[in-house]
Amino acid sequence: MTSPTQPLPPERGRYPQEQGRYPQEQARYPQQQGRYPPDQGRYPPPQRSTPRVDARTLWAGGAATAVVAGLIALVGVLVCRWLFNIPILAPRRDGVYGDAHTTTLVLAAAGSALVATLLLHLLLLGVPRPMVFFGWIVALVTVVFVVFPFRTGAPLKEEVATAALYLVIGIAIGTLLSSVGDRAVRVRRVAPPPVDPDYRDLG
Repeated sequence: MTSPTQPLPPERGRYPQEQGRYPQEQARYPQQQGRYPPDQGRYPPPQRSTPRVDARTLWAGGAATAVVAGLIALVGVLVCRWLFNIPILAPRRDGVYGDAHTTTLVLAAAGSALVATLLLHLLLLGVPRPMVFFGWIVALVTVVFVVFPFRTGAPLKEEVATAALYLVIGIAIGTLLSSVGDRAVRVRRVAPPPVDPDYRDLG
């Protein structure tokens, strides 16, 4: 028989080292279980960005554009009638300014800028890539107005002068409002939901 004072034979594997009972072999440390926050991705995700339309900036720019468009119409009529001696919108006998048609054109140019501002506001609120759609709409409407004078039966130089004036007004409205639209869009940061600091995902 084996003496009680003698150790157990190694082949029985009763020593702790052979049973794998130490923490290093059982992966009982938190680092090995992935319980630390960096291992579980507990840091909040980056903030999201959502566009917001600044209506005050947009309409202030639209009002300024309306003034510019009206002045372009007025200056265009005066230059054509007085400098180039082309009587557009009214007979030559009505002088440099012309008649009520000149006033109508000035008001129509200013009103067109305000209508374009309203259109741009609606596009910014609900359309993807609104500036692309706005540019196309303004360009097509401008083409319609440029072609229209050639169907009035007036002398060719008057038709060309009127079409050129409409073209300049359309380009001014489109470019100015496109710049205003870019400045009127603000990017607002949206913070992610808070994370419980005591949360632990043990897997």
